[in-house]
Amino acid sequence: MDSVLIVGCGDIGLRLAGLCSGTPVTGLVRSEPSAARLRARRVLPKLLDLDAPFEPDDLAAANSQLYYLAPPPPHGDTDPRVQAVCAALRGPHRPRKVVYISTTAVYGDCGGRWIDETAPLQPGTARGRRRLDAERHWLKWGESEGVPVVVLRVPGIYGPGRLPLERLRKGLPVLAAQESPFTNRIHADDLARVCLLAMQRGRAGEAYNVADGHPTSMSDYFNRIADILSLPRPPVVDRATAERELSASMLSFLSESKRILNTKMLNELGVRLQYVDLEQGLAGLSQAGPFE
Repeated sequence: MDSVLIVGCGDIGLRLAGLCSGTPVTGLVRSEPSAARLRARRVLPKLLDLDAPFEPDDLAAANSQLYYLAPPPPHGDTDPRVQAVCAALRGPHRPRKVVYISTTAVYGDCGGRWIDETAPLQPGTARGRRRLDAERHWLKWGESEGVPVVVLRVPGIYGPGRLPLERLRKGLPVLAAQESPFTNRIHADDLARVCLLAMQRGRAGEAYNVADGHPTSMSDYFNRIADILSLPRPPVVDRATAERELSASMLSFLSESKRILNTKMLNELGVRLQYVDLEQGLAGLSQAGPFE
């Protein structure tokens, strides 16, 4: 019988699990509260800390459809978690296929240009370098073990429970619109469906950009959400002020500007997005009820 293993089974993993009708799903998490959330959604939890030593059998990945959604550690230029998992998934412990969620940060700053999967991989942040390291490890492992690996390069994810509500309520500033770079997004529900289709149709060794294809700016994104929630729009600052007042994490996003083409995803995976742009995605949120 087919089985699904979701490593790092959080919000997107649970959405994905809900699409795996009739297939047993195991979710790998690192805490008991997370395991309880999985049980409530009828997903079999497996507790494992990828930062601690573990045995290949601990992953229980043999012959599974493996979705690797776990993030890298927050520091450094490599992903030792992926390195440890790849080292463990050898021989009889191999899954049947792997879908790995990466990030569009592997492209670095593209000066606002439209880019596809052939663009050079030149991450300008540690966040992007960690993901590129993980991509390369997965692809090298797949070649050596004869297992198909599909990479999904994902930008900002939004949806219920994934909105910057606390930031808006605190009145934290945003960069002035004329200085704000292009940013790209995908709705969480659409991302879960893309993961499923990548497992079914994705070609071994290929990477796919996952975005709605309608980039805007970070400032526009915050303003639209504030308007829908009837909250004050965030104050606007210039770049010099932003560099003094914004967090390092936020500045890393503002340091890169690119527009992501999703043609390969649409054509090869047969994706039909439910939320084709931010306007539809936010309208869907308002109709669905609570944002949190």
